[in-house]
Amino acid sequence: MEASIVHSFFLIFAGAAVVASIALYTRQPMIIAYIALGVLLGPSALSLINEPKLMDEMSHIGIIFLLFLLGLDMQPSHLINMLKKASWIALLSSAVFALLGYGVAILCGYSTIESLIIGIAMMFSSTIVCIKLLPTTALHHKHTGELVVGLLLLQDMIAIAVLLILYSMSESESSGAMQYLKPLISLPLLVAGAFLFVKYILLKLITRFDRFHEYIFLVSIGWCLSMAVLAETAGLSAEMGAFIAGVALATSPISQYIATHLKPLRDFFLVLFFFTIGASFNLDLLGLVIIPALILAISSMLIKPIVFRFLLKGIKEDASTSWEVGFRLGQVSEFSLLIAYLAASIGLIGIEASHVIQATAILSFALSTYIVILNYPSPIAISDKLRRD
Repeated sequence: MEASIVHSFFLIFAGAAVVASIALYTRQPMIIAYIALGVLLGPSALSLINEPKLMDEMSHIGIIFLLFLLGLDMQPSHLINMLKKASWIALLSSAVFALLGYGVAILCGYSTIESLIIGIAMMFSSTIVCIKLLPTTALHHKHTGELVVGLLLLQDMIAIAVLLILYSMSESESSGAMQYLKPLISLPLLVAGAFLFVKYILLKLITRFDRFHEYIFLVSIGWCLSMAVLAETAGLSAEMGAFIAGVALATSPISQYIATHLKPLRDFFLVLFFFTIGASFNLDLLGLVIIPALILAISSMLIKPIVFRFLLKGIKEDASTSWEVGFRLGQVSEFSLLIAYLAASIGLIGIEASHVIQATAILSFALSTYIVILNYPSPIAISDKLRRD
């Protein structure tokens, strides 16, 4: 087993180094290169990677670290104000995107249930892609960053509610009610417990031993993963627990030191995430799903900016900010991939409909990345003028 894991890691990261070099020379986004590498090395093409479950679990850690670092950049007071301001926008936009996905799926000949699941999958934007393409300066100082993050968090909460419903459908009916009540009760307790623990224990430990950089590194990772596990146990997502862990630390001056030193670890796991997306796609179904997936992905990139422009106008946002937010949120979410997997596993949708959602996510990741890096400031922008970090 160890040899196969080492071999898989060699193929992934040596391959990623090669495709990243090619991407940089040809001025292409590296995210797309990682997904393409996954398709090439995965079971549907060369079949050189035979640990898909392990890769998937490890890539999940990258998402957890991403949300933890995102939380470290969020002052609680600003976050609460933004969530209050943007909540109705998130709800209305999600409804519009669900109707869009449902309508396209019905026209493409899918069943009512499959069209409903495809519509639900279209509701959300990708936290990973959006934050990866958002400059750190925008997170720290700019109103655009606050709007993007606030809307993403609200969408994530809706996505978690959808996943809870799907989970409850896959289990016995007797546990269904508890599946809904458990997260509602545990969320405020988790938030309060996190802030109290940080204030009375964690910050005191960090202050006492702040000369030992290795200790700060270990404590921050332990805190992040502990909250992730607690959140999962409480019926929430691990990502939400990691985000709460980050926000609880955000008011401390040590937060930016932690954020800087955890970025390489986050990037390591995010390479696995994008690779896994490509590796999990079955190329044999490409001919069946490419047309509806293209229609959905292009519709998403065209309609989402218009919807957000119209809704953000209602809270007095200027046109340029509204358009930028809309284009940054134009893709489909990694939550959509999870919804597709769960819905297929419990028999709500077929393999073809599941792959439509997967293909739509991959195409929208690619389209969104190109649009953002060509037009807006980004850490991986092709133009030196737009490159920010």
